[in-house]
Amino acid sequence: MATLSFNPTRIRTPGGLHLCKPKPRSLPFPQSIKTAKRFSADFRINQQLLHRFRSNSVSESSISVPEEVEVAVDEDEDEDEAEAEAEAEAEDDPTLELAYLDSETDPESITEWELDFCSRPILDIRGKKVWELVACDNSLSLQYTKYFPNNVINSITLRDAISSITEELGVPLPEKIRFFRSQMQTIITKACTELGVKPIPSKRCLSLLLWLEERYETVYTRHPGFQKGSKPLLALDNPFPMELPDNLFGERWAFVQLPFSAVQEEVSNLNASFMFGSSLDLDLLGIEIDDNSMIPGLSVASSRAQPLAAWMNGMEVYSVEADTSRACLILSVGISTRYVYATYKKNPVTTAEAEAWEAAKKACGGLHFLAIQDDLDSEDCVGFWLLLDLPPPPV
Repeated sequence: MATLSFNPTRIRTPGGLHLCKPKPRSLPFPQSIKTAKRFSADFRINQQLLHRFRSNSVSESSISVPEEVEVAVDEDEDEDEAEAEAEAEAEDDPTLELAYLDSETDPESITEWELDFCSRPILDIRGKKVWELVACDNSLSLQYTKYFPNNVINSITLRDAISSITEELGVPLPEKIRFFRSQMQTIITKACTELGVKPIPSKRCLSLLLWLEERYETVYTRHPGFQKGSKPLLALDNPFPMELPDNLFGERWAFVQLPFSAVQEEVSNLNASFMFGSSLDLDLLGIEIDDNSMIPGLSVASSRAQPLAAWMNGMEVYSVEADTSRACLILSVGISTRYVYATYKKNPVTTAEAEAWEAAKKACGGLHFLAIQDDLDSEDCVGFWLLLDLPPPPV
């Protein structure tokens, strides 16, 4: 079974610088997992050590100011070694914070951030849980962390912290900030609104989610205040699925599979045309897939495919799940909104097909897609969403 890890080239180490309504009659279940004309695994994940994130260490910025290099000609060799050891210890200190901007990235190009503001499994000297702000962009060109005591957690603190990121790293305020915790929606929304930034509740914060998982292993568990077995204060919601709104239902659907090469083609169409949908940075996620490997997906057909895809485009689509216990498909959007996207008649055949589709998704590390078409046999998509179903972060 595949697992996820980051592409090593983007982990940072410190430098020297500081769908459809549930109406079975209109939703025919396919007789088998369908391979559409364009849509049927050798799936490998890069298992190398993480090198894409910068370590939690001394505050630093690699904005386009060149780093000064001092050459010590007459220093004693022992002093050099001692300094190197001291620097290495500082760089590896889990109590320190991080402020990083890739020197090769144009600050003006970073228009969207991903943000988490939550407690960590760490106690301060008062015996209270430490809170942390973690912010990045989806390419990890911007990475920022800052700890806070639990008695200053409000929208004003967050607003000022966001402003300090722009000042410290020399970047403009983003146009949008995505966040994935529903419990923090009021504070984050208020802080963003006061800064003129659009807050977007969405679990499509994949770079952030995977970074938090990485930080748990490499930073939080090594912190002197770490509390083993501490449960997340703000656990992610997984509410009971609701009925799908009228404007989002299709007419027919089918489980499909698509060669990875064709997935890449659809993704390139997203960038080259006005097709609706959303992609993923597979290089960032460290996912290595052969071109002929089959990626599972769901194809939805509708005579009104264009407006359907347009509506879906504003929903922050996160994942599709086959729920065999309820004999339905669950569409997850936003932070915690779940819809009954389609139903099917439950019997051993349909259950086996749904289980096979979920197994294929799991074998691909959660990677799957949603395609909206005029017809299930069509060669073209009106909308295409590449999706990654991740487990919740450990914090």
